[in-house]
Amino acid sequence: MSSPQVGARFVAGLGDMLVQRQAIIRRLQWIMIVAYVFLLTVPLLLPLPTNADFIWSNLTRFAQFVFWGIWWPFVVLGTALVGRFWCGLLCPEGALSEFASERGAGRAIPSWMKWSGWPAVSFVSTTVYGQLTSIYQYPKPAALLLGGSTFAAMAIGARYGKTKRVWCRFLCPVSGVFGLVGKLAPLHFRVEPEAWRRNSDHPVRHKAGVNCAPLVPIKTMQGASACHMCGRCSSHRGAIRLAWRKPASDIVHGSGRTATWWDTVLIVPVLLGLVPAALNWSNSGVFQVTRQWLVEACVNQHWMSPLSLRLPWWILTNYPAASDVMTIVDAAALILVIAASTVLASCMFLVPLAFSSVILRRRFYVLHHLAQALIPIAAASLFCGLLSLTIGQLRSDGIMIRYVDLLRAATVSAAGAWSVALSFRVGGLYQQLLWRQLAASALFALPTVAFLVGWVAVLLK
Repeated sequence: MSSPQVGARFVAGLGDMLVQRQAIIRRLQWIMIVAYVFLLTVPLLLPLPTNADFIWSNLTRFAQFVFWGIWWPFVVLGTALVGRFWCGLLCPEGALSEFASERGAGRAIPSWMKWSGWPAVSFVSTTVYGQLTSIYQYPKPAALLLGGSTFAAMAIGARYGKTKRVWCRFLCPVSGVFGLVGKLAPLHFRVEPEAWRRNSDHPVRHKAGVNCAPLVPIKTMQGASACHMCGRCSSHRGAIRLAWRKPASDIVHGSGRTATWWDTVLIVPVLLGLVPAALNWSNSGVFQVTRQWLVEACVNQHWMSPLSLRLPWWILTNYPAASDVMTIVDAAALILVIAASTVLASCMFLVPLAFSSVILRRRFYVLHHLAQALIPIAAASLFCGLLSLTIGQLRSDGIMIRYVDLLRAATVSAAGAWSVALSFRVGGLYQQLLWRQLAASALFALPTVAFLVGWVAVLLK
């Protein structure tokens, strides 16, 4: 037996093991839930950490590091490397939502909840709100946003669906992002339609059906963007198995071909525009200039309240004891910077993508498929931006990691090159003339290179 066959059997066996170990997985989920609730609530009872407190000596600092220094960036990385196993096996919010659904009313899912724009809207809303309330620095906004999301997930689960993760499928703020990043993974649960038809009457273990909690139509499933990789369907009808695939093949030949406007919105204005600004605004000279302009405008108009009014911590950052108070002017400057970055990224990427579609002699629907080629650079910039939280917390405690900024810059650059290569492969599906493929990819490369130059400058500053 060849090495690829051995590897394929080993991976398929891992998928089957997930079916056989569901009881153990449930226990692991409850361990995660207990740890999640503990780290989210206990810091609320403790005083704010000082400069003399460290990650290893202060529970609040430790909780911040777990949530924002480890969990968020490395779940993104793990999703790119192995798929959405976090969602299906470890996510406390998903597990609690399904737990509530198992004991809930089981009502029909309303049509408004199925709107395809919710993943983008909820991600933008939580990202901006998190910046306004300094969610990465203080336990109260973290408990409000994360705890509120978990409560909403359980409430939705208790009311709609039966043994389903309705919240995860339609409303989770990060589900759309994980769905995009998961398209890069070299692992997925592959469905073989011919084997499904051939074994439709075969007495297999899952003859009664499979409970796909995230409501994925597994018989016709393409790609793995919506699959939570829980493994419950492994070997169902002898037609579903965990398998290797070429990284990003889902983008070129799979679900990338059916991408919609909302997928493009989540990639371009949000991940390539809003997120970099949201993660780097505090060190941005543009923010300082914008803030100064607003301050002068308020002074000239004798509007003093935007400069001095303090709002509650759950609206704007308000921690006088830590000398950290965000005024209305600060918030307005932050929102303007984020909005400007979003508009700039939209113009910078969407215009060349539209012209690339014209060069390929296809209608603008090809734009959405070409935009999918931006997923590698979008995922890398998200990961490296979030890694700033990890590095910043470690550096504040005197832990320096050599060459980490160079490594981040190299990661984003390599992802940009991968995106350009994917755009060439996507163009080849719609146009056979080599010069048209090259011209479309060259147009695609222009904003990609410009984005890389900006990101690398920020990372190496």
